[in-house]
Amino acid sequence: MYTIGYATKPINTYIDQLLQFGVTVVADIRSVPYSKVFFDYHQEALKQHLHQAGLRYVYLGDELGPRSKDPAHYDDSHQVQFDRLMQAPLYKTGIQRLFDGVDKGFRIAMTCACKDPAICHRSLLVGWSLKHQYDRELQHITHDGMLESQTALEQRLMPLTGTMPDLLAGDAAALQLAYQQQCRACAYRRPPS
Repeated sequence: MYTIGYATKPINTYIDQLLQFGVTVVADIRSVPYSKVFFDYHQEALKQHLHQAGLRYVYLGDELGPRSKDPAHYDDSHQVQFDRLMQAPLYKTGIQRLFDGVDKGFRIAMTCACKDPAICHRSLLVGWSLKHQYDRELQHITHDGMLESQTALEQRLMPLTGTMPDLLAGDAAALQLAYQQQCRACAYRRPPS
């Protein structure tokens, strides 16, 4: 399984990158499948572009999107808590749908807007969960069309957040702290009602 972000990417480049890695299905994991700036990535337009390229489209934003509709998934500051979201039955249904697709022989790329997967729920929610709960490694298609594994991305979180192993926190503890810090910095925060 792969992920890909589209921010600032021409649709032809996006599709070429998908085809380069043999992707056959794009799973849209945006909670809101529209873009304020990149109209080729509105849900209807994206479906059409993918269809013309021989690729399938499936919407999984309700299951795997970062903006949960369940108030129990938010803290007192109105920020979504990915650890809570990962335990939700709807989220687990989305993960199972991915596994079912892979079992049927599809090569799936989950898509969202963010240019860098290190600031996106593609890695912080879905990638983390797949690796640490299901022992599955995601490959992130970077903006320039290279691959970055979830493991490599997680190693990048430590210098990105300024969290490094020391005498008190070994590698695993430092990684967990870096992950938590990145989630606080990047996870969706809904407006107060």
